[in-house]
Amino acid sequence: MVRAAVLTAVNAPLEIAEIQLPDPGPGQIRVKLAAAGVCHSDLSLSNGTLKQPVPAVLGHEGAGTVTAVGEGVTGLAPGDPVVLNWAPSCGDCHFCGLGEVWLCANSAAAAAKPYAQRADGSELYPGLGTAVFAEETVVAANAALPLPKGVPLTEAALLGCAVLTGWGAVHNSAQVRAGESVVVFGVGGVGLATLQAARIAGAGPIIAVDVSPAKEELARAAGATDFLVAADDTAKSIRKITGGVGADVALECVGRADTIRTAWSSTRRGGRTTVVGVGGQDQQVTFSALELFYFGRTLSGCVYGNSDPAKDLPVIAEHVRSGALDLSGLVTERIGLEGIPAAFDAMLAGKGGRALIVF
Repeated sequence: MVRAAVLTAVNAPLEIAEIQLPDPGPGQIRVKLAAAGVCHSDLSLSNGTLKQPVPAVLGHEGAGTVTAVGEGVTGLAPGDPVVLNWAPSCGDCHFCGLGEVWLCANSAAAAAKPYAQRADGSELYPGLGTAVFAEETVVAANAALPLPKGVPLTEAALLGCAVLTGWGAVHNSAQVRAGESVVVFGVGGVGLATLQAARIAGAGPIIAVDVSPAKEELARAAGATDFLVAADDTAKSIRKITGGVGADVALECVGRADTIRTAWSSTRRGGRTTVVGVGGQDQQVTFSALELFYFGRTLSGCVYGNSDPAKDLPVIAEHVRSGALDLSGLVTERIGLEGIPAAFDAMLAGKGGRALIVF
């Protein structure tokens, strides 16, 4: 039996309970978690914005140590440190064939299959297929990436979502070039990773925008050269900082219609806006046909940073080892399982960066 935070129903309070994990089956591994990040997507799963069968153990950003492997598993063994990958690619679908593994048609399959049991014998589902809001988890072997040497295991949990997403948004989706001006909307965990990635890319100026003035210190430590508190004239302020033309690139890490629209409006003619945040179906963004023609801007979505984790993780790890990317700088609070509801409340209030569950 292991302790876990269980979502019994959509919008229900999380319950800390003991659950029963099975031995890993063919192609599976069991992992003892060292740490797990509390991501906004977990909040979206808990309130029904994103669909997830329940009861479930949420959590998809984690790292730990392999304790057992099932039949047929190669390349991983007990004792190996790993980063969990909540969107493992199947390698066989149309999108994988195109090399767009972040769009894999089968990556979410594990989340729809029971993986463990509650004390009363009822089945539990794994949140986004990984279920890291627990002391241990059982996942498919392809949902674990070997942790590169020199990366601390606890902070490595952040690589599983926030860092891969932020890094990929800058380097894969927006393809930020040195010297380009960048504005990042939302200074949460993903936003902080995005700012660091923009700094590493050589962007400048790098402008951070958030509703909370308390985020300025975090933003500047991550690489922001300028900080703006979100207001009705945010786009105008960004144009002023960028010599009157607007930013080359805007990265929206919130997932709200109003911030997406402001991000779009803050870029120059021919600028690029990448939507990194996950919003609800009710968040509708509108544009006129004339402005689409006149401004010639590009608007693009971004799934998991458009990353191929197997290729991007070693590159990111090199920046961690060199000190260019500071994982600890993303963490604003270290908590236990009992602290997850308060971390959700902090997200709703626009406070802090990433809360990290340390086991």
